[in-house]
Amino acid sequence: MLPLNLARDPATPLKLLFLGAHSDDIEIGCGGTVLRLLAERANVDVTWVVFSSVPQREQEARTSASLLLQQAARQSVKVLGFRDGFFPYEGVKLKESFEALKKEVEPDLIFTHHRDDRHQDHRTISDLTWNTWRRHLIVEYEIPKYDGDLGAPNCFVPLTEDLCARKAKHICDVFRSESAKTWLTEQTFHAILRLRGVECASPTGYAEAFHCRKLVIAP
Repeated sequence: MLPLNLARDPATPLKLLFLGAHSDDIEIGCGGTVLRLLAERANVDVTWVVFSSVPQREQEARTSASLLLQQAARQSVKVLGFRDGFFPYEGVKLKESFEALKKEVEPDLIFTHHRDDRHQDHRTISDLTWNTWRRHLIVEYEIPKYDGDLGAPNCFVPLTEDLCARKAKHICDVFRSESAKTWLTEQTFHAILRLRGVECASPTGYAEAFHCRKLVIAP
């Protein structure tokens, strides 16, 4: 298992871009990693973009981001109003929103959806991420769901049991509009975190996992 160190001059901010199709996607896919990065680094600049929302979901997304990003040195949270489930049919407007975003942020690391996700909105966001930022470090997070489309990720972030508990509780507490969904339980999130912890021999037994398709090593 080879570690990738994000160390840099502490005077230079680490610029992170998080992209999610829906209001809870970023939290489910990489909420633990968000908490760990912000706890361990003092100078992090976060851009957080959610592409689909209705009024209640927008409020949940903003509440969630405000809670998770408290330790960020700088943050920009955007919640857009694209129609849930129709992203492939709103391609032109979505592409324009990505082009506008590219002019605003030059990220060091981008978190986006897995390209082989079976949800059409997730795949669209992933494809547009790769179309827009072609020379950046991009990792794709995973969303456990009914489709059974979890793959074999190759990038892992070990997490403490406390961070896992905070992530799972945060999702269930904040996203009350989804509370009727059978998958929205703390057990669901602990299960995938434990499995990925096994796969990367995490010393804590827990981890979040990502797909990294291109990585250039510069000694």
